[in-house]
Amino acid sequence: MGSSSVHEDVKYLPSPLPAEHYDADTTEPISCGLQTLEELLSWKRSEANPFNVAAVPLAPREPPLARCLHRTLVSHDMMGGYLDDRFAQGTNTEAPYAFYHWQYIDIFNYFTHKMVTIPPAVWTNAAHKHGVVVLGTFITEWTDGAAVCEAFLKEEESYRAVADKLVQISYCYGFDGWLINIENPLSKVAVENTPLFLRYLTDQMHERVSGSLVLWYDSVIENGQLTWQNELNESNRMFFDACDGFFTNYNWTEQNLEWMQDYSGVQGRQADVYIGVDVFARGKVVGGMLETNKALEVIRKHKFSAAIFAPGWVYETHSDKTQFRKNQDNFWALLSDYLYIHRPASPLPFISSFCQGFGKREATRSWFNLTAQEIQPLYYHTELEGQGSLEGQGWLSSRGCPEDAWNGGCSLLLDGLIPATHTSPVCARIFSLHVPLPSKTLVTLIYKPSTGIKVSLELKTTDASLCTHNVQDVKREFHTIHPVFIPAYPTPSVCSLHATVGRCSQLELRGCDLREVCLNIQRNGQPQDTAFSCRVGEIMLLDVASLQVPPELVQGLCIYDVVWLRAAGTSPESTSLRLHLNATLRWDYPTHLVRHFRVYWRRLRGPDPRIPPGELVLVGRAYSNIFRVTELAVPEAPSLLELVVEPVIRKGFPVPESHWGRRSLSYTEDSTQ
Repeated sequence: MGSSSVHEDVKYLPSPLPAEHYDADTTEPISCGLQTLEELLSWKRSEANPFNVAAVPLAPREPPLARCLHRTLVSHDMMGGYLDDRFAQGTNTEAPYAFYHWQYIDIFNYFTHKMVTIPPAVWTNAAHKHGVVVLGTFITEWTDGAAVCEAFLKEEESYRAVADKLVQISYCYGFDGWLINIENPLSKVAVENTPLFLRYLTDQMHERVSGSLVLWYDSVIENGQLTWQNELNESNRMFFDACDGFFTNYNWTEQNLEWMQDYSGVQGRQADVYIGVDVFARGKVVGGMLETNKALEVIRKHKFSAAIFAPGWVYETHSDKTQFRKNQDNFWALLSDYLYIHRPASPLPFISSFCQGFGKREATRSWFNLTAQEIQPLYYHTELEGQGSLEGQGWLSSRGCPEDAWNGGCSLLLDGLIPATHTSPVCARIFSLHVPLPSKTLVTLIYKPSTGIKVSLELKTTDASLCTHNVQDVKREFHTIHPVFIPAYPTPSVCSLHATVGRCSQLELRGCDLREVCLNIQRNGQPQDTAFSCRVGEIMLLDVASLQVPPELVQGLCIYDVVWLRAAGTSPESTSLRLHLNATLRWDYPTHLVRHFRVYWRRLRGPDPRIPPGELVLVGRAYSNIFRVTELAVPEAPSLLELVVEPVIRKGFPVPESHWGRRSLSYTEDSTQ
């Protein structure tokens, strides 16, 4: 640790890393849950998976969750869980499932049928960027579940032990609470202790995790029988009173909701009752599938919160995965009239390149990493005033565009038709925000317009009488950008936007909050029906004062958990076995200052002294102060290589190489093998 070099003897031994946290073949870090009560009670923070710790704290939002009277919860249940999303650093996969309509939802629950479902950090990171609370799941089912409940609900000491472990797990991994789902009968003693368990768990969560929630699923009733009520009533109120909320079963009718509106047990806590909606429409339910909006309409009519179960239906049941974005956008558009947008409220910097957490690096290679997802814009399709003569009514659409990306998996595509009779600029809303602005703000817009239109950025603030502003253009050179792909896993494409326009301005204000970011689009020339498109690559707002602060240094870079493997090379024509390095890197750097880190390696010295030192080669991106190098083909021993960490800061300017982290690794063949 004290020197710049680490030495390793190359030994080909079975991986010493715990199989539940690392892929057995590649040593890639993975997420998982806990299957048994024994696993839960023996869980130790010292043995936790460091790669499943969320890198993003829960962001502030407006309005805060506590002030939302009609909340929306999504319970993500897909094909047993822990699929492509289990890879903590992302993976190469074709057409993965991702969720990106975060502005519509308040709570995200990761659901599987493991006893303790710990949300993969990639989901927690994506949700937290948008101010969305993340819940794990504690579930017991069938005969085995009944035995578990009898064991831990038998007395105060045993139920407190389970609750303490659940609190420790949530605190360690950085998510925000639990959905408790007891789907088996309970004995008299167990059911009497259940509200005490819930109250203790809820109190401890509130004490340790700010903004945390504990919700109860509509299952057993006060006599211990497993009898789904599809409503909150006297037989299950004891559980609701002991925690933060109640998630009803799915087979309710409007009569259930009408009755609950007048039920005394609900009064003052109507927002804490989440009416379950199964998107798969299993059993006798209201709505579901492409009629889920009908269920939402009834729920909102009676002023309850909604719990949307398994919206991944849009992915699972459609065989053509290439249409996933279109199907998902259509589904959430159906529900949008009954959903309520909350706004990011973090102070500057505000940056988004619209990445949805998946995309293509090359023509045939796809990547998936939800942690790479950036603040998402508003997605919509709307009609414009004025009649068009060629293609009918004018319209405006906002959606992700994977074919063109500035930095990440996609850009934002704004397209539509301006009717001849529409003479004012088309205002395309991109973000709804609640962000305090400093006295001087640097605003950068990267975009690619079609011909025949003029584009300008519009920032909408609070009441104009409350603030004054002045805009000054800042000289900054932008060049035409050509495609650049980085073929190193797991890094997305850097840029594929051509003929891109960059604008940078300084905005001077006093006492303003930014509420909306819009793009004004206006035709050039004579009034006529005008089809248009504009791909937005990135929007960035920076506090000018922050630009004077010097960058931090990457410190304490260390290498450990080294595993050596012999495997075939990555090229198709490679037949010989290559030496592969697998190792964990860790370093110190204020993560709130960065968008990500770039991790590189280079050869310093190899077995053939005639070969000069190599250039830096990108290994991948890290989104926290830890990164697992996997399957890195390196020169044969004896050799010396260097591993390098470059912070990519949110200000958008490069950090000098003198501030990067570096550590060299020398290695020789173990003579005892």
